[in-house]
Amino acid sequence: MNLFLDAIAWIFGGDTGSAPIGEATVQHLVYTAVSVLIAGVIAIPVGWYIGHTGRGREVAVAISGAARAIPSFGLLVLLVLLLGVLHKPEAAVITFVILAIPSLLAGAYTGFEAIDRRVIDAGRSMGMTEWQILWRIEVPLGLPLLVGGIRAASLQVVATVTIAAYIGLGGLGQYIITGLALQQLQVIIGGAILVAVLALALDGLFALLQHAVVPRGVRAAASGTPTATKKSRRSLERGQLAPAAPGATS
Repeated sequence: MNLFLDAIAWIFGGDTGSAPIGEATVQHLVYTAVSVLIAGVIAIPVGWYIGHTGRGREVAVAISGAARAIPSFGLLVLLVLLLGVLHKPEAAVITFVILAIPSLLAGAYTGFEAIDRRVIDAGRSMGMTEWQILWRIEVPLGLPLLVGGIRAASLQVVATVTIAAYIGLGGLGQYIITGLALQQLQVIIGGAILVAVLALALDGLFALLQHAVVPRGVRAAASGTPTATKKSRRSLERGQLAPAAPGATS
């Protein structure tokens, strides 16, 4: 308990012995954001293609499983040795991108796979093109699971960015590395607390975003009365994506 209190006192004391906590937090967030953004540019289009066409799912699962099995610390050190000490930031970003891709890929294609196929069939029956189905049906309905994938990837990366301090790239991990070198337990615990608080803050923000991107129609159907839900289901089965013709009966 005393060590925990000492760690809290160290955090609010302002004497970190290295970079200020605010600067280290910004460094940590920059590496996280850049890595997740690059991974998203790579993984999300591939995941959407897999979810839309149904092709390549087995290959994607195999690649994702292999990527998850790679030890991040070992990969970081290997890339630094291969790229050279002048390219340590690039080595770190490549490591974190590889770490983020599986969650983003899974979130992208499972979001499409979770959509009721009757909704897509109804769109085709109304004469919608494949691009219209993709952007007007699949992307909006699959967005909550995609944000869930981004949320998982961000949490994995923000926790792993801590190892970037081992090769001198800063971030919140530098306090843990410094504390280990100087055998200062309060600094080690304080650094771990800062990383945990940052991860929890990101998780809370993405949880709110994931709730916000749920389409209003889906949210209304989930919280509506049983009668309204049955009527909505019957409308979907009849493919009523447009207003019914005058005189039509339910």
